[in-house]
Amino acid sequence: MSLKNTPTEFDAIVVGTGISGGWAAKELTEKGLKTLVLERGRDVKHIDDYTTMNNDPWDYPAGEVITQEARERQPKQSRTGYTTTESRKHFFVDDIDHPYNEDKQFDWCRGYHVGGRSIMWGRQSYRLSNFDFEANAKEGIAVDWPIRYEDLAPWYSYVEKHAGISGEALGLPQLPDSEFLKPMELNCVEKELKNSIASNYTDRLLTIGRTAHLTEGTKPGAGRINCQYRNRCMRGCPFGGYFSSLSSTLPMAEATGNMTLRPNSIVHEVMYDADTKRATGVRVIDRVTKETLEFKAKVIFLCASAVASTAILMQSKSEAFPNGMGNTSGELGHNLMDHHFKVGASAEVEGFDDQYFTGRRPNGLYIPRFRNIGGATDQKNFLRGYGYQGGGNRGSWTETVKEMSYGAEFKNSILNPGGWTIGLNGFGETLPYHENRMYLNYDKLDQWGLPTVTFDAEIKENELAMRVDMKQQAIEMLETAGFKNVQGFEDDYHLGLGIHEMGTARMGHDPKTSVLNKNNQVHGVPNVFVTDGACMTSAANQNPSLTYMALTARAANFAVEELKKMNL
Repeated sequence: MSLKNTPTEFDAIVVGTGISGGWAAKELTEKGLKTLVLERGRDVKHIDDYTTMNNDPWDYPAGEVITQEARERQPKQSRTGYTTTESRKHFFVDDIDHPYNEDKQFDWCRGYHVGGRSIMWGRQSYRLSNFDFEANAKEGIAVDWPIRYEDLAPWYSYVEKHAGISGEALGLPQLPDSEFLKPMELNCVEKELKNSIASNYTDRLLTIGRTAHLTEGTKPGAGRINCQYRNRCMRGCPFGGYFSSLSSTLPMAEATGNMTLRPNSIVHEVMYDADTKRATGVRVIDRVTKETLEFKAKVIFLCASAVASTAILMQSKSEAFPNGMGNTSGELGHNLMDHHFKVGASAEVEGFDDQYFTGRRPNGLYIPRFRNIGGATDQKNFLRGYGYQGGGNRGSWTETVKEMSYGAEFKNSILNPGGWTIGLNGFGETLPYHENRMYLNYDKLDQWGLPTVTFDAEIKENELAMRVDMKQQAIEMLETAGFKNVQGFEDDYHLGLGIHEMGTARMGHDPKTSVLNKNNQVHGVPNVFVTDGACMTSAANQNPSLTYMALTARAANFAVEELKKMNL
C-alpha cells in the first residue's frame, strides 16, 4: 500500500515489528482486526534484504572484524565486540544519527528496521518459573508480579508450538520444560563435562541450550525449514531456520489481509481522550519527510522495545497524566534491568584430538540455575541466581555464545582446529532497583525534534556478590572434570550489554506502584497494552524473549475479547 494513501483509522495499532510486535500483529489480524503496524526504521524484506547471508570472512578487505569506520559511526553499538562486524553492522543503528546519553555507561544495542532485533537475537528460549514470579513478594523486593506461572503456561505452549523450540526436557521446577523439537547434540568435551557434573553434583546438571531453531519438520510463515547449521544467523536466515518476525509472524499477519505495515514511522505520542478515559491513537513523524501524522484505533499495543515504549509513554502527556501516560505511580522509566554476564571460566581439554564435529551448531551448552531454590542451595551473600551458557570447541569456545567476541585467534581457528577448549559464561539476574532508570533529555533533541534517552543505571552489591560465585563455581566445575589450565575470567560489564533491557513500565497489582496491570494494560488507560521488555516486574536469569512472546499472545487474546464485550 502506498504510504501516502494509508488510511488513518484502524481497529488496532501495533508499534514495533520485533519479537513482541510481530506476535501482536499476527494475533490481532488473525482475530479479524484491521491492524496498522508501525516501524520507526526502514523496510526489510525476508531473504531479499539479507545482503550478507552467504558471505565469508575473506569477502571483506579486513576480514570479519569491526573496522575503524564502524567504530567511528557506531561507537556504542561496537562495545559488545561482535554486533558491528562487517557482515552484520547494517542491522545495528548509527550512533551518530541516533544518539543517546549516559550518566552511567549503558550499552544500548538497537536495530531500527522491520523485524527489529528478532533478526539478530541470540535465540536462547527459556520459560520463567514460579521461583521467578514469586521472588519479589517472598523477599520484599520491588513489587509482586500480578501473574504466576500457571497464568502464562498455556501461552508459553501456544507460542512454542508456533516458533519451534529445540531442547531437552529435564523436569526442573526452576526451569519448566517447553514444547520441544528434538535437541541439538552436545560435542565430545561437552558430554565429558556433563558426565562429570552428573557424577560429582546433586544440585545441578548440564544440557544443550534451548533455542528457537527448527531441528525437525517445518513451521508456518515464509517457508520455514530446518536449521542448516551455518551459524550465520545474525545476518538473517534465508531458510527461516530460526524464529523471527520477518520469517514467521509478520508474513502470517500479512496473509490475513488485515495488516497495513508502515515503516519509517516514528511514534512519539499516544493520544488520550479525557472524557472516555481511552487512548484514541498515536502521533507519528515520518522518518524521511519529517511530516507529522495521526492514526486512530480502538486498541494500541506498544511493542517497540522496553526503552522505546517507555519513551513513548513518557512523551504522552495530558492533564490526566502530566508525567507520562500511566505514570500515576512515578515508576515509569525506573527499575531498569538487564542480565549481567561476562564472568566465568575456561579450560583446555586433553584426550579428544581424534574427535571433531560437523556443521556450525548455532547453540551451546546450558547449566540451569542451581542457587537459591531451597534447602542447601540457598546463599547468604546474594539473592536470586544465575545459569551458565558456553560450549566446547576446537578453537575459540566463545563462538558458541553470541554475546562473547570471536577472540584474536580467528584466522588460526579457520586454518587449524587446534586443541579442545571449553568455557562457561554466567548469566545472572539483576534486581529491580528503583534508582536504576532511564529518562528523557529535552535539552538534547534528535534530528526529528524529539528528546533523547539518558541512562542512569548500574549493577549493585547483590550482583557483585553473585559474580564472585559465578566465577568460583565455573572454575570448580571445570577443575573437577579434570580439565587443564583452568582460568577464571571477569570482563568489564555495564548494564545493557546483555541486550535484555527490561522493567521500565512494570506490571503490578496497584496503580500506585506499577504502570501495567495483570493483562499488560496501562493503569487508567485500558485500551493501551505494553508487552515488550518494559512490562517485566523482575528479570529472572533466563533469556526473556520467549516470555515476551507468551505475554503478547495472552494480552492480544484478552484485548480482542474485551473489544467484543465493548469494554475497550
